[in-house]
Amino acid sequence: MFSITSWIRLEPRCRNDDMNAGLQARIYDPLWLLARQWQIGEFQGEDNGSPAAVRWQGEAARFTRYYPAILPDKNPVDGQPFDGNLIPLETLVEREQVRPERPSPEKFRFAIDASQQFFRMLQQQDVSQDYREVFRNTYPFDLLSVVDRSAMDPESLSFIDLVAPRSVDGRKLYAAMRASLRPAPPAKPGLPPNLPIGHGDIAEVQLAAEAWLQWYETFASEPTAANPAWSPERMEYGFSMAARITGGEKVLRSCEYYSGHLDWYDFNVDDGASLRAVNDPQSAPITRTAIPAPITYPGMPAVRFWEFEDARVDFGAVDAGPEDLVRMLLIEFAISFGNDWFVMPVELPVGSLCRASMLAVTNTFGERYIIRSSNAMGGRFAAWRMFQLSSPPQPGTASVITDANADLFFVAPALPQTLESVPVEEVMLLRDEMANMAWAVERVIESPVERPLNRFEQQRYAMPAAPGQSEHLVYHLATRTPDNWVPLLPVQTKTGLRLQRGKVLKTGGSRQFVTARGKLLNPQGPDSPLAICEEEVPREGVRITRHYRLARWQDGSTHLWIGRRKAVGRGEGSSGLKFDSILE
Repeated sequence: MFSITSWIRLEPRCRNDDMNAGLQARIYDPLWLLARQWQIGEFQGEDNGSPAAVRWQGEAARFTRYYPAILPDKNPVDGQPFDGNLIPLETLVEREQVRPERPSPEKFRFAIDASQQFFRMLQQQDVSQDYREVFRNTYPFDLLSVVDRSAMDPESLSFIDLVAPRSVDGRKLYAAMRASLRPAPPAKPGLPPNLPIGHGDIAEVQLAAEAWLQWYETFASEPTAANPAWSPERMEYGFSMAARITGGEKVLRSCEYYSGHLDWYDFNVDDGASLRAVNDPQSAPITRTAIPAPITYPGMPAVRFWEFEDARVDFGAVDAGPEDLVRMLLIEFAISFGNDWFVMPVELPVGSLCRASMLAVTNTFGERYIIRSSNAMGGRFAAWRMFQLSSPPQPGTASVITDANADLFFVAPALPQTLESVPVEEVMLLRDEMANMAWAVERVIESPVERPLNRFEQQRYAMPAAPGQSEHLVYHLATRTPDNWVPLLPVQTKTGLRLQRGKVLKTGGSRQFVTARGKLLNPQGPDSPLAICEEEVPREGVRITRHYRLARWQDGSTHLWIGRRKAVGRGEGSSGLKFDSILE
């Protein structure tokens, strides 16, 4: 079978109202068509036969190591074990602590919901009486101090004053149950001794408590400590993964992840780095034999003359100028060479690094050809690359693809889709050219009852009434800025210019400092320093958010965690800050 392509396009055309002659598409000189085909060389059969069978061989190595931070320069580190079948990569990278470690003026709603879940599990057991009052008296909520109440919004205070006295503090309940049911050897597990539980109900209450502990600890996916993958100075995630493939260990690193979805283009091959995966399971060989199928796509030219084509895709309407080479090549491929491409399916394990070693094609004449990769052919073919991993760029240079990494293909253990909540925290980083500085504007923070709290609205309702007009002029060293605007002051460090988080002194008699209250600007606590790289705050600004995310993995497990995003801001802003002003 030969593939014959005609360079002459025939279109039926009729000059009268009768369409019968045009639809017949008569050919008055078939010999002339045959002569033209002989003249342009279509009878030589240069295209050979169509592919009838394809045999592909390769290898796939699963990622077995994970390091949640930026790797040191060429120094081997111990990566923690990783199994992509158990947890998605986005969950592992983004997750942070959700459950409170100890009773504190936050996470009140979670503490109340957790205690209600405990009583629902207790009701499923055959107990002789209701123990709600017993647990309420044993693990009550602590009274808020005056300082804690003054820092809360009215909605959170109303919720706490109404619900907390009638509920059990789930944080205290978890700490007591974990200490008694999971004691250190040689102590025996059992209920806390201070609980007055009837002798006949001890087994049932203990069974409900153990099930509740399992629910409490698996409710959300979170690390044991603060997430080291998040870089506060860059407002991005950085991590590395390793797999053992033929030829040695391969380390992939991602230094600028902030979009919420991971894929192969977020990674670079870090040659020379090691997560000590040399003793982990090696790659497994894969062999696939299949019958290739022609590639089809919407709007593809029909192979039959009388077949109606898809009118939703009109390649003739594409406007391409003389300099649009890529666009013209795409149209040329779609119209002229679309029937020259074939595809064969190859199933690869999720979360693996793959490499193709051989591709053999057998055509309809029984001839067998070994197809080499574009990298192996060299020359001008080596420039044709798709889905290939590159090495991280060196300072002052662009990223490159080495010959050792040109045949690698990465199947990321990433999620196709997730459910996201509204932002529980939102911060805008922007430039203020009038004040010659940068600001971090906390628009939304997470309230003590885990609800988005608008700091601007909170400040507007809390502002005192404006005093009456005065006839005297008053000198102001600096005008007052909004309470949710946190200054970022330029500081020169050994590693370059940084924007360090500062404080604003309230004008008036209070002498209080306005500081950041959210977790994005307080990575390690209110007193911890924060210095953002100066290049991370461009003129267009940056918007950073925290979301609750929910997804289901390939094994059917459900994962809930808190992740962070970074997106383009809304441009420059003005805080209204002025120095040395005289006002009435």
